[in-house]
Amino acid sequence: MRHLKRGRKLSRRKEHRVAMLANLAASLIKNGRVKTTDAKAKEVRPFVERMVTFAKRGDLHARRIVLTRLKDPLAVKKLFDEIGPQFTDRFGGYTRILKLGFRQGDNSPVSLIEFVGSEIVKASSKTKTSKKKAQSKQKEAAEKASPGSTGGQAADAAEAEDAEGVEADETDEETGDTSSDEESDQSEDEEKNV
Repeated sequence: MRHLKRGRKLSRRKEHRVAMLANLAASLIKNGRVKTTDAKAKEVRPFVERMVTFAKRGDLHARRIVLTRLKDPLAVKKLFDEIGPQFTDRFGGYTRILKLGFRQGDNSPVSLIEFVGSEIVKASSKTKTSKKKAQSKQKEAAEKASPGSTGGQAADAAEAEDAEGVEADETDEETGDTSSDEESDQSEDEEKNV
C-alpha cells in the first residue's frame, strides 16, 4: 500500500524542502514567473495554488495562514492585494508550467512556472508604450509643421547648431587640424616617413 507516499522528496530533508518551497513560492509571487527544474515546478504548483485560493478569501485568518507558510510579508501583501483579486472569477488553475528543455551543466529538465494571465498584462503594457510613442511622433511632426510655435523655434535652433557644426568642420580643414583618429594616424605615418 502506498499510504503517505505522495509528493517528491527532492533529495532534501523535510525542513529544507519546506523552506525551499516557501522561498520558491515567494519568488513566484514577487516576480510572476520562475525558472526552475521540472520536479520543483510540479511540487510548488499545488502549494502556490492553495495560497492563491486563500488570497481570494481575503480575510485576516487566511492572511495569517499564508504568512505562516510563506514567511515573506512582502509576498503575502502582493498576493492579497494584486494576485488574489485578479483570479476572483477563476476556480483553480492559476499557474502554468512551460517546459524549456535541459540545463547545460547537468542536463536536468528545466521549466518555467508562471501565473496564468501574465501575458495579458504584458500585452497591454506593450500597447500602452506603442501608443505613447505614436503620440510623441505626432507631436514632433506637428511641431515641425508649424514654424510659429515653440517647436518650430526648436527646429530652427537645431538647424543653427548643424550649420555651426559644418562651419567648424570647414575651419578644421583650413587649419589642417584633423579630428578623426584614422587621419591623425595617417599624418603621423607621413611625418615618420619624411
